[in-house]
Amino acid sequence: MKEERKHDWRKLSLIFLGSASALALSHSANAQEVTDGEELRQETVTVQGIRGSLAEATDIKRNAQGVVDAITNEDMGKFPDTNLAESLQRITGVSINRSNGEGSQVTVRGFGPDFNLVLLNGRQMPTAYLEGGAPSSRSFDFGNIASEGIASVEVYKTGLASIPTGGIGSTLNIKTARPLDAPGLRYSAGAKGVYDDSVTSLGDKEVTPEISGIYSNTFANDTFGVALAGSYQERNSGYAQVGTTSGWRGAYLGAENNWGTLPQPPGDTQVTNRPGPDDIYSTPQNVNYSLTDVDRERLNGQATLQYSPGSNFTATLDYFYTQNKVATERADMSVWFNHGDVTSGWTDGPIASPLFYNEDFGDAGTDLSMGGAKYATKSENQSLGLNFDWQATDRLGLVFDVHSSSAESGQDSPYGTSSVISAADFQLRSQAVDFTNDMPVLGLVFQDPFTGIDPSRMISTGSVFSNSYIKTEIDQAQLSGHYDFDTSIVDSVDFGVSATKNKVRSAFANAQRDTWGGVGTADDLPDDIFRRVNIAENFDQFSGSGMTQQDIFVFDFDQMVGIIDSDGDPFNNACGGDGICRSDDFLEDRRIEEESYSAFFQVNNEFDIGVMPAKFIAGLRYETTDVTSPAQVTTPSGVQWVAANEFGLIGLDDSNNLVVQEFTGEYDYWLPAVDFRIDPRDDVVLRASYSKTMTRPGYGDIAGGLSVQQIARVDGGTGTNGNTNLKPFISENFDLSGEWYYDEGGSYLSAGYFRKNVENFIGSGVVTQSPFAVYTPYGGERYNAALAAVGDDAVAIRQWIFENADPSTFEITGTDTNGNFTGNIFGVAGEDPLLTFDIATPVNQETATVDGWEFAVQHFFGETGFGVIANYTIVDGDVAFDDTQVPSSGDPQFAITGLSDSYNLIGFYDKNGLQARLAYNWRDKFLTSTVGVSGTPNNPQYVEDYGQLDFNVSYEVRDGWTLFVEGINVTDETTRTVGRTSAYVNFATQTGARYNFGFRFNY
Repeated sequence: MKEERKHDWRKLSLIFLGSASALALSHSANAQEVTDGEELRQETVTVQGIRGSLAEATDIKRNAQGVVDAITNEDMGKFPDTNLAESLQRITGVSINRSNGEGSQVTVRGFGPDFNLVLLNGRQMPTAYLEGGAPSSRSFDFGNIASEGIASVEVYKTGLASIPTGGIGSTLNIKTARPLDAPGLRYSAGAKGVYDDSVTSLGDKEVTPEISGIYSNTFANDTFGVALAGSYQERNSGYAQVGTTSGWRGAYLGAENNWGTLPQPPGDTQVTNRPGPDDIYSTPQNVNYSLTDVDRERLNGQATLQYSPGSNFTATLDYFYTQNKVATERADMSVWFNHGDVTSGWTDGPIASPLFYNEDFGDAGTDLSMGGAKYATKSENQSLGLNFDWQATDRLGLVFDVHSSSAESGQDSPYGTSSVISAADFQLRSQAVDFTNDMPVLGLVFQDPFTGIDPSRMISTGSVFSNSYIKTEIDQAQLSGHYDFDTSIVDSVDFGVSATKNKVRSAFANAQRDTWGGVGTADDLPDDIFRRVNIAENFDQFSGSGMTQQDIFVFDFDQMVGIIDSDGDPFNNACGGDGICRSDDFLEDRRIEEESYSAFFQVNNEFDIGVMPAKFIAGLRYETTDVTSPAQVTTPSGVQWVAANEFGLIGLDDSNNLVVQEFTGEYDYWLPAVDFRIDPRDDVVLRASYSKTMTRPGYGDIAGGLSVQQIARVDGGTGTNGNTNLKPFISENFDLSGEWYYDEGGSYLSAGYFRKNVENFIGSGVVTQSPFAVYTPYGGERYNAALAAVGDDAVAIRQWIFENADPSTFEITGTDTNGNFTGNIFGVAGEDPLLTFDIATPVNQETATVDGWEFAVQHFFGETGFGVIANYTIVDGDVAFDDTQVPSSGDPQFAITGLSDSYNLIGFYDKNGLQARLAYNWRDKFLTSTVGVSGTPNNPQYVEDYGQLDFNVSYEVRDGWTLFVEGINVTDETTRTVGRTSAYVNFATQTGARYNFGFRFNY
């Protein structure tokens, strides 16, 4: 089903073309925006090998003001890991989020990606992270940047007035190579093959190429320099996943009696070990098995020009470019629970976990759904910057920096950014799920005489073709300065002003066919379009996989589109007969304009306390921000009942229902910072810091516009509305740390305590309302008459309405395999109730405290070449999620997400041309969301503890020539996201190991 990949080697010619590299913070007064200027005025150290890289990172940590950690390149064109995020996870207190088995975003001291500001050479960078609709995150995706062109990444964990605001967790500065930092001719080129064992049964595993190069040279007596860097990578990967992708219903108390709950006595004979009246439990809405393969093509380029006619002036012009194309194919199989004739078994309370959950549909039967999906996106980042660093006098230095940067993501497919087509077998009699293993195990029974799935019974159902577009633009100008005094009271001052304009556009279009009850007959779909694939072989790392005897059908997506959208076909109305079911009419279109201005002033003083050198820094930063958010959205004009528990909103794809809204907000803050360090011995550093820092709310939270989901349920619809009046997160930070550098070669011990008091945490204020004059058939006159006549079976109620109600209030599209009518029943004003919506609106509502400890040791065993690194981070918060609280007991819970302990163990060898590293990274279980998969509040999601083993080995076979092999996740670890207990599986995911092998040449 996978299209053959063709390697366009002509793209490799782009490797040495320009794209972003800029003024890095060190050496310039612009660096004063990140750390003290004097500390950064150091000579460049040429780094070679693991030991040299660690030694330079240790020097950065030791000499910095405040708590700073760093990762530097081991040689020109070689970073410690193939992915920046994966390198950063080696730093004490840093954990990563993985996407597709690869590091994408970072968590620092328990604060997730949204709370960490990522800079490129001291500049705030835009992001355009596609998440199906409006972006919610400001966090930069490290997966877009190749590591070969990066000189170092510095992590600033404490605040100074000179550090740009945005990260209450940390500020991370990515620094690219500059030619005048290392005069002369240097270049590096490398090639590697990538073999990814995570590719599923959908495709073929193959070796894909990655090629990179970097060139740096200076001319005219080292007054002019050029640096070019580029890389091209193809990667095939995948993952197998099983879970309750539509979430868990509830949670309920054992005494409740609602749709989805367990039957109450005396009708509870099918419940084994029934939860007690006060026990809490949830029921699954569905179970889904999926296989996903991903093809990525990533292109990076950097170009830097520098001119320095004298020692007092340097001009830098730089350009940075990344392009990331991601094509995804997915096949899945799912069952849906209607919570009718259910037998189930449970553990003891107070939180009762499911052991099994089985539903029998009898002769009526139900559907076993098989879906196919194609996702294809293209993301581009560009940055053009200019920097002037002028030492105006012996005491005054000035830096002016300006850049214009953009990030843009959108479709790279004729079907849009995300497309799903579904077909189903309607001869399923019962479905059973065993929750006692690491993965839910599904058992199926079909109607007699059928014993399994058969292509001859597959019927087309619904489809969703989504098209998203996101663009972020940042224009920023910064002027900073440093002045040295000739007094004994104040040594120097740093000062600066900056202006930033941030423009965000997120647009979304949806073409959805809500024929989930089936349309047409099985004869419409040829049998040979379906290919049978075994499920169990893709989940062999989970207990329970051997019990999974089910197969799924995989179909050719393009062929299926052609069949259901051909002229004269009953599906012709889906896409207009053109074979492309995609809309470019962005009816939902949100904009954000954010203007921020800042100024800071910082006093620096060095002195002695007895014989102990000390340094004190105190400063104040002012930030003011104005937010404007115009939004274009559509409103529904009606409701139609399309399947047993599915209601579709009419008119959300109609341009006649467009409305435009505009929202505004503003805030300003004064942010003080004080930092003190003292060296009681030549090899000991003690630090104490206090600061206030801020993080701005996510784009998704401040983007205005009321929008609702197209599918509703019997209990109503859902929607969201942003809030431009949100205030930023404000953190009051306290840090104490000590470091002992007991060996000049780079060995040290460190320990630190941190505490953050954070206010303005954002919660979800869910309001149930009826904002539109649309009416639902559920609970109306026709429904109640059918309920009295045939009971509470949804299929029977729909059939009764089709047979007895006013024909003008419904439309029949066909019949299912049991002879029941399929079609749409419309809501009618005057006889049906208004449809209610749960509208989630973000609000500032909580404060919390996070504290923790960081411990680290780095040791070189003399001149043996061996060394070891170990670090451990303990993070705790005073607001935890209460798993025993049910949604009906009050407002949505607030809890801090992302808090978890973590550690790293790294052993390495570096001597005689041989370099080897074995690294194990572990992160404890953490809360990732207080909202369930389906959006239900007070349904927590936890990511269980995870550890990963990586290695790399390289050998310099001759001067400048190095062969290497690398392994990532070599023990094939899996991940699980669960609810209140480990049995409430949301997602169980198996990826696989990834291996790189190749060579690199340095000169």
